Amino acid sequence: MSKDSPTKDGAETARMRLDKWLWAARFYKTRSLATREVKTGRLRINGTHVKKPSAAVVVGDVLTFAKAERVFVVRVLALSDQRGPAIVAQGLYEDLSPAPDSAKTAQEKNRHARREAGSGRPTKADRRALDRFLSQKE
Repeated sequence: MSKDSPTKDGAETARMRLDKWLWAARFYKTRSLATREVKTGRLRINGTHVKKPSAAVVVGDVLTFAKAERVFVVRVLALSDQRGPAIVAQGLYEDLSPAPDSAKTAQEKNRHARREAGSGRPTKADRRALDRFLSQKE
């Protein structure tokens, strides 16, 4: 169901809706979640911000978007109207994202401040003091 449109030289170029491609490539569980994310305007196609889920994606486009504290940079390798298994979905794109420092980020996420039981919520001053203390340790 991908659309074809003629180019200057008369050749047909396969196009597909952005939200549908993100869903088929398994970046989002549902198409409505992909649509909602595109509407925020934080997704880019070839460096240009996109706010419409109906924006066309063609093979060779580079998509940049953030999801779950990670920035994805992917090149579109193929278009698919159907959502298939993960192995097939991974063939739709090439991941150009920088490799995350998994050990360091895991430590940062799991680092929590210890408080005495029953001492209540920290005040704003307590939180600021804790932030200053933790930033000095690094």
